[in-house]
Amino acid sequence: MSPVKTLAKSQLNTSLAKPFLKWVGGKSQLREQFSSLYPTQLKTGEIKKYFELCTGGGAIFFDVIQKFDLNQIFLNDVNQDLILAYRVIQCHPWELIAELVHLKEKLFQLEIEQRSELFYQIRKEYNQQRINFDYQKLSTEAIKRVAWLIFINKTCFNGLYRTNKKGDFNAPFGRYKNPKICDQENLLRVSEILQGVTLVSGSYRSLDKFIDCQSFIYIDPPYRPITKTANFTAYAKSRFNDASQVELSHYYAHLSEDYGAKVMLSNSNPHNSDPVDDFFHDLYCDYKISEVYATRMINSDASKRGKITELVITNY
Repeated sequence: MSPVKTLAKSQLNTSLAKPFLKWVGGKSQLREQFSSLYPTQLKTGEIKKYFELCTGGGAIFFDVIQKFDLNQIFLNDVNQDLILAYRVIQCHPWELIAELVHLKEKLFQLEIEQRSELFYQIRKEYNQQRINFDYQKLSTEAIKRVAWLIFINKTCFNGLYRTNKKGDFNAPFGRYKNPKICDQENLLRVSEILQGVTLVSGSYRSLDKFIDCQSFIYIDPPYRPITKTANFTAYAKSRFNDASQVELSHYYAHLSEDYGAKVMLSNSNPHNSDPVDDFFHDLYCDYKISEVYATRMINSDASKRGKITELVITNY
């Protein structure tokens, strides 16, 4: 793995950089609440490294990198297509923009029913291509694949990345009149702040060897469902069950006790639906558990959606 460049906040013009994909459980609405829970050592400059082990849309990454000076930043996610998107934006933003502009022009030339046909055609090709795709090579095909990903993310229903058990993207067409398929300014800003960032696709343990006592680690795993019909884990073909949550809690303790790193983890709050369900309070009884307020679509009935609490677990 190549050395990571030093990133100085003062050298970056990134005040407006934001997530380029809408992701299940995205944290954009929670940045201010999360910011108050960051470790003091991050603000004083004692922390030199930042890690996200389940990056997703990266809202907390975008917040941290635009507020603090850090020497090294590492982003990991099990979803290969997501990390490929970060890598393409990091290295080939203008080529990606050209592909997105082409797709935008192609879509806007069509009537709504024809747009639907284009969406399903691209979604089909995107899913078929995945089977034998080389995720290591930043080829022309990789740039095109990321453009397809952004296109179907911006034009699908609710604009959310969703896959079936096979790993195929399965969200239906969204029928939007003017979807923002190519946000050129933001993509260039994202590319700028990704310079020098190490990007890895693997399990949440993939970056273990880089972690030390000067590290701040944020973990945003697939959330434990808070209702029988909720499915917060459907952003990747692997499923994260209660046994997986327990295993992750052991890794959390490992990071805390063996490395002395500062660790922050978020998850659903079972108390939203069952006041006596202390699953996470029992798992993380040795750590500080805070609550933040979020607006989530936790019910198929829109009238029953609204504010719920989520848990933020810190070892400091």
